[in-house]
Amino acid sequence: MQKDEWKNDSEYCAIVADLLANDTVKKLANYKQHHHSTRLEHSLAVSFDSYKIAKRRGLDYRAVARAGLLHDLFFYDWRTTKFDLGSHAFVHPRVALRNAEKITKLSPIEKDIILKHMWGLTLARPKYEESVIVSLVDDYEAVHEFMSPVKVKYDDFKNRVHRISTSK
Repeated sequence: MQKDEWKNDSEYCAIVADLLANDTVKKLANYKQHHHSTRLEHSLAVSFDSYKIAKRRGLDYRAVARAGLLHDLFFYDWRTTKFDLGSHAFVHPRVALRNAEKITKLSPIEKDIILKHMWGLTLARPKYEESVIVSLVDDYEAVHEFMSPVKVKYDDFKNRVHRISTSK
């Protein structure tokens, strides 16, 4: 997703407007996610890209947009916080679901999306195609966010080499 591309889609904005106006969701901007993004930026990217895929496939894109935005609704540093009940991959979907239920009513599909978005790292198999989409897009966005500074450095290096080689 291009930064802020989601703002140009009025239907998407209408679907998530109440969530984006919520103070609890806004707090996600205060937490780093994948080193180079905030948790809110990450959640917006997952939400919007999943929404576009679900819409193209004729699925419940409203549930995907909303649950995608709420899938990481937790407020701790996952790199340093440890749990007795299991790994962050296991615990945080439950924390996110509990937090999401405090701010909005969730459909069964939305609950499944939030609870099972770590499918692959956990054994919690998604019940709906919408859940699979969010899980896969979440993985893609995590890699993209983590690698984007590396790509910028590589592109800069490539451009410098090109300028040097064409200036002779």
